[in-house]
Amino acid sequence: MRLTRQTNYAMRMLMYCAANDEDLSRIAEIAKSYSVSELFLFKILQPLAKGGLVQTIRGRNGGVRLARPAKDISLLDVVRVTEDNFAMAECFENDAAECPLVNSCALNTALREALNAFFDVLSKYSIDDLVKARPDINALLGLDELLDDVPAA
Repeated sequence: MRLTRQTNYAMRMLMYCAANDEDLSRIAEIAKSYSVSELFLFKILQPLAKGGLVQTIRGRNGGVRLARPAKDISLLDVVRVTEDNFAMAECFENDAAECPLVNSCALNTALREALNAFFDVLSKYSIDDLVKARPDINALLGLDELLDDVPAA
């Protein structure tokens, strides 16, 4: 199973928001941290918001933040809202009726079991797990620099 670039960056965007949980995150800052276009991240933002994983705040001081705690967002949640197709072989797709073994194929059974195992593993990890695995994540993402740029009150 290969995840799309969209899913990869959706997880990264959520990790950024989790690491920056005190403030709203701006797409421009996230894009800069990951060296990816803002337009690409805006496209990813739509399914994340629709799936209830992020909240977007419009306006001059707007941004994006997690819609629920990072510990409550599993990697499976992200994959479900960003991936369109989980077909590992043709027999998982709609035209499977052409195969005479479609209802009794051991390959189909094995691949379905593998896919379910993949989903089980993804469900065990949260965005919070990924962020906590890197204690230096704020420095790596440039979040420390953003805090240094904020004038003292």
